[in-house]
Amino acid sequence: MSTLNRRDFLKGAGAIMVGGGLPLSLVELAFADKAQNFTFAYISDSHIQHIKGNKFVRNWDRGLIRAVAEANLMDPKPDFIMYGGDLAQLGTKAEIDHGLELLSPLSQKINFVIGEHDYYLDLGEYWEKKVSPLHYSFDHKGVHFVVLNSILTYDDWINKWPSPEERMNQMAGLDNPNGSPFMVGEKQREWLKKDLSKVAKDTPVVVFSHSPLQKIYKGWNFWTEDAEDVQALLKPFNKVTVLYGHVHQIQYNQIGNISFHSAMATAWPWPYPQTYAQVETHLPKLTVQMNRADPFFERDATGWQMIDVYSGNVALNYSLPENEGRSVAFNPKTGQPEDKKYQAQQGRTLPQTHY
Repeated sequence: MSTLNRRDFLKGAGAIMVGGGLPLSLVELAFADKAQNFTFAYISDSHIQHIKGNKFVRNWDRGLIRAVAEANLMDPKPDFIMYGGDLAQLGTKAEIDHGLELLSPLSQKINFVIGEHDYYLDLGEYWEKKVSPLHYSFDHKGVHFVVLNSILTYDDWINKWPSPEERMNQMAGLDNPNGSPFMVGEKQREWLKKDLSKVAKDTPVVVFSHSPLQKIYKGWNFWTEDAEDVQALLKPFNKVTVLYGHVHQIQYNQIGNISFHSAMATAWPWPYPQTYAQVETHLPKLTVQMNRADPFFERDATGWQMIDVYSGNVALNYSLPENEGRSVAFNPKTGQPEDKKYQAQQGRTLPQTHY
């Protein structure tokens, strides 16, 4: 396996961005004894954006409202809901409060991951007060869950802006060259080390982060600076899965014992569709124009996701309304997850990365 260069990544981007119409993911933890199975729902990246007064960007509101309605209609009911970060667009109290109001009809307990759009206005102060801790762990039915704040960055970058608003605006530009790479950070890695020291190595571990905990493409900040250090802490465990948001598209990867896969967004897919004129003035501006798998379908990075975690390998089943369903399963012969049908249609295997 070879490292992707920028050109290869751009060429392959359209092949990994097929999605569907439902704005949340359903995750099933499958055990040898089916009586132990349980599900949880995953909703992420709503980017609730305040315009003025009581007016918010309607499209982003509707995406989250739909996700909540679908979660409440699930049968069987999920044991809990995870929110994967970027509830707000510019981290204001108005946006966070409005997002929480839209989430309030959920009938199940909800746990939160913080995203960079929630964090960089006040460095998480309001989030921690109103929403949840910035990192924590919990156990549920024999699985150890870890929630990380993976969108920290260097102090020099944080302190160089003349105002919190300017800092937030800079970090909100995903492909902005003035941005700064994300990281978990030494202090939090020490916390993670202590947390995992209490967990048996044969316990399934699921890690929630906002950034990928791998290094995919630095230009868009699909990147975690200390990814290898975090992965090293997870390496001793038999079954590890990392679930992340942030990328607004379908991604999957296998690095050693760790399966990585992304949740999809309720706001917009990445990169932004050129045809989405309904909210053109509210979409962040791209500095790198990209092709899309389906440029005429503005929800093509959203859908359902069924994930087998117990095996220790990625096995995904996507149900994508208005698009053909897809399966991504771990192939023991190649040692990586594969989207077999779609790759066969393309006549090639998607380029993979090794870090």
